[in-house]
Amino acid sequence: MSANVLAKLPRSWILLAAIGLIALNMRGPFIAVAPVVGEIQSDLGFTAVELGFLTGIPVLCFALAAPLAALTGRRLGPEAAITLTLLGVLAGVLVRSSGDGALVMIGTVMIGLAITIGNIVVPLIIRRDFAPARQGTAMGIYTAALNIGSFLTSMVTAPLAELFGWRLALAAGGLFAVAAGAAWLVAVGRRAFIPEAIALPDPAQAALPPASRWITVALTAGFAGQAFSYYGVTAWLPSLLADELGMAPSAAGAASSLFQILAIAGALGIPFAARYASPRNAGLGLGLLWLTVPLGLMLAPQLWWLWSSLGGIAQGGGITLIFIAIIRLARDQASAGRMSAVVQGAGYSVGALAPTLLGAAHGASGTWTVPLLLILGSVTTFIVGTALSLRHVPSPR
Repeated sequence: MSANVLAKLPRSWILLAAIGLIALNMRGPFIAVAPVVGEIQSDLGFTAVELGFLTGIPVLCFALAAPLAALTGRRLGPEAAITLTLLGVLAGVLVRSSGDGALVMIGTVMIGLAITIGNIVVPLIIRRDFAPARQGTAMGIYTAALNIGSFLTSMVTAPLAELFGWRLALAAGGLFAVAAGAAWLVAVGRRAFIPEAIALPDPAQAALPPASRWITVALTAGFAGQAFSYYGVTAWLPSLLADELGMAPSAAGAASSLFQILAIAGALGIPFAARYASPRNAGLGLGLLWLTVPLGLMLAPQLWWLWSSLGGIAQGGGITLIFIAIIRLARDQASAGRMSAVVQGAGYSVGALAPTLLGAAHGASGTWTVPLLLILGSVTTFIVGTALSLRHVPSPR
C-alpha cells in the first residue's frame, strides 16, 4: 500500500521531502557539541583552545574544503555526492562518539567535510530538478530545514546526555542521516550509487565575462557579511545580554534560541516576498532587519527579544536569497557549482573569524560597543554586496 501511495505522489514532492531530511543533517551534527561541551571537557581533558578548535572545525571545513567539495560534486554527480554526504555524516558521528580526544577531532573533521559537499551540491539539485518558479520555494524549505535541524539538535542533546551520556547523545544524531538516506533512495533510486559527472561547458564559453566576475565578487561580499554577522551574534549574544542586562545563562540562551528559531520564518518568507518585490529590494529589506541587531543592542538592549526576532528573520532570509541568486545567475550546472564554491568558501572563511575577532575586540575594549560596531560593518557589507549583485538576478520563467 505504501508503494502505491509513493507511486501516486509527484516526484518533486518526494524529492523535496528528501531534501528537507538531508538538511536536518547539515547543521545539527556540529551544533550538538555546544550543549555537552562541559561533559566533553571533563571526560577528555580538552583545553579551552582545543574546545574552541572542536567547535570551529566544521566552519573551517566549509571555508577551506569548498573547492574540493565542488570538484567532488562535479566528478560524482549530485546523486552520488549526496549519498557520500550522508554516509560521511553518519560515519563521522559514529567515530566522534566512539573513542578518545583524537577520534572526536577526526570524526568532527569527517562531518565537516561531508557537510561541505552537501552545501555545494543541494543547490545544484534544486537548480536542475525544480522549475524556475518553484526554485525559491524549494530553497526556502531547504534553508528552513537547516535551522529546524539546529533547533531540534540543541533541544534534545542535553536531555539525552543526562540520560545516556554525551557519547550516545552525539551518536543519536546519526538517526537523521539514516532517515535522510532512506528518503534519498526512494527519491532517486539506483542513481544514488552511480557516479555521473556533470558535463563541463564548451571551453570557448567557459570564461566568465568581467561583468559576471564582478557579480560573483559582490555576491561573495554579501555572503561574507551575512556569515560574519550570523556567527558573531550566535557566539556572543548570550554573553552580551548577561553582561548588559544581568540575565541568567538560561535566559540569555533563550534569546539566542529566538535568533535561531525565527530564521525559519525568514527562510520560508523570502520566496513569498519574491512574488511582490525584486531580489534587490528583498535584499535591502533583509538588510534593514539585520541593522536592528547591532543598532538595537547598542541603543536599547532591553528590547533584546525584538532585535533577536528581527535578526533571526534576516539571517534565515539572507542565506536563502543568496542561494537563490547563485542558482539563477549561473548559466549551467558546472558554473553554478563553481560560483557556489567561491561564494561559500570565501564567505565562510570570513564568518569563521567572527567569534575570535569579536571576542578579542570585547577583551581589548572592555565593552560590547566595539564588537557591535564590527557587526554593523559586516551587515553594511551584506547590504552593499547584495544590492550590487541581486539586481542582476533574472526573474523566474
